Amino acid sequence: MDSASGELVGVGAFAQLSGLTVETLRHYHQVGLLVPAEVDDRTGYRRYGLRQLPRARALAALRDVGMPLEDVAAIVDATDRGTRRARLVEHRRRLTEAARRAAGRVNAIDRLIEREDVMGSPLRTGEGTPMLSGDRIARELLGTLERTDFGHLGARHEGKVRDSYVDGDVRTIVTTDRLSAFDRLLGTIPFKGQVLNLIANYWFDATSDIVPNHLLEVPDPNVVRVRECAPVPLEFVVRAYITGVTKTSLWFNYQAGARNIAGNPMPDGLRKNERLKAAILTPTTKLEAHDRNLGRDDAIAEGLVTADLFDRCADVCFRLFARGTELAAQRGLILVDTKYELGLLGDEIVLMDEVHTPDSSRYWYADTYHELFRQNKDQRALDKEPLREWMAERGFRGDGEAPVMTDELRIATATRYILLAEELTQRPFEAPELTAAERVANLLRD
Repeated sequence: MDSASGELVGVGAFAQLSGLTVETLRHYHQVGLLVPAEVDDRTGYRRYGLRQLPRARALAALRDVGMPLEDVAAIVDATDRGTRRARLVEHRRRLTEAARRAAGRVNAIDRLIEREDVMGSPLRTGEGTPMLSGDRIARELLGTLERTDFGHLGARHEGKVRDSYVDGDVRTIVTTDRLSAFDRLLGTIPFKGQVLNLIANYWFDATSDIVPNHLLEVPDPNVVRVRECAPVPLEFVVRAYITGVTKTSLWFNYQAGARNIAGNPMPDGLRKNERLKAAILTPTTKLEAHDRNLGRDDAIAEGLVTADLFDRCADVCFRLFARGTELAAQRGLILVDTKYELGLLGDEIVLMDEVHTPDSSRYWYADTYHELFRQNKDQRALDKEPLREWMAERGFRGDGEAPVMTDELRIATATRYILLAEELTQRPFEAPELTAAERVANLLRD
C-alpha cells in the first residue's frame, strides 16, 4: 500500500524510513512532537502511520541542523511561510555566530600545535611548569591593565596603548593591555602589555648597532624607563607586501582604485597578500586624530620634517626592516610590514616607542605563504590582523560603534601575541603570579 493509505508500520521500520532513530522517536513522542498512530496498551509497542512520514522527515532535517525543540515545533506546525522562514533565518544567525566562535578556538589550538612543533612544549608559565591554566587565564582576563594614573611620577601622557610619565629627561612608560585597531581603542587583551614590552626590548637589543634607542631599564614586564626624546611627527611605515583592511593599508586603498600611495606608484593587477618588487615607505601622520598616508614631498611641504631629516629617517627605517626581515626568516616567519617611531636627541636619531611588535607589525608563517597565496586564502598570521578582520566582517572599520570583543577572541589574540614572542625570542613565555594590574600598582604607587 502507498503512504496515502494510512498503513501502520512498527517503530523500527518507521525509524529507517524517516531518518530518525528509535530513541529520538521515543523522545519526540514524550514531548508531543510526533505521536504514534497506535500504542499497544499491554506491551507499549508503538506503530506509526505512513501519512506521518513527511512530518517525521521534516523533524529529521531540523534535528540535523541543530534546531532547538521549541523552534522545531513552531516550524513544523506553522501554516504561515513567513513564520517558518523567520525561525530558519534566526537559527542560521545562531549557527553562524557559533561557527565563528568555533573557528576562533580552532585557530587558537592551531597556534598551540604550531608552538609545540617549534618550541617543543605548549604555553607555559615558566620552565617545566604546566600549560597556562584556565584559572590563570581567567584571572588575567579580569586583571588586565587598562589605565594608570600615577601623578607622582611626572606629567602624564596617554597614548593609544601606553601611559607615560615625564620627569625631566626620563620618561616612565607603562605598556597597558589596551588594544587599538582602526585608530580606535577596542578593549583589552590579557598579557598583551607584557608581550609588547618583551618583543620590543628584544628588538631594541637586536638593532642597537643600526640606530640607538631610548631604553634605560625594565623594572617590570609592563614598565620601562627611557630617555626623553623629541618625537619626529611622522610614523614611518615600511611595507613589503600588499595587504590589510585598515583605511591606511595598501590593499584597502588599492581596492578603492588608488595607484599612487604616499608617493609610491602601484602597478595594476596586484593581488591581496602579493609580495612587492621592493619594500616601500608609506609614512602616516602621527599627531592627528586619525592617521593618513603622507608622501615625502607632502611631509616636507607641510613643514613636518626637513628633506634631510626625512631622508635620514627613511634610511634608518629600511635598514631596520632589512634586519627584521632577516631575523624573522630565521624563525620561519615573514615580516610583512611595520611602523617605526623615531625621536631626536639633539641631532641624533633615536628609535623609540616599540619596534617589530604585533601591534606595529604583521607577521605571517613562511612555510605556507606560497600555497595560501596561490589559493587566494588568508595567510596564517601571528599578529592582530585576524582581529581586524573579525571587526571588518562585522562592518566595523573605525567608524560607528565597535563590536564587543568576546573572551574567546581576546584569548585567541593573546595566544598569537604570546606565540610570536616565544618564536622571536626563542624563550618560553613566563606569566607572573600576579596580574598586570596588580603588579604595576604595587611597583608604581606612591
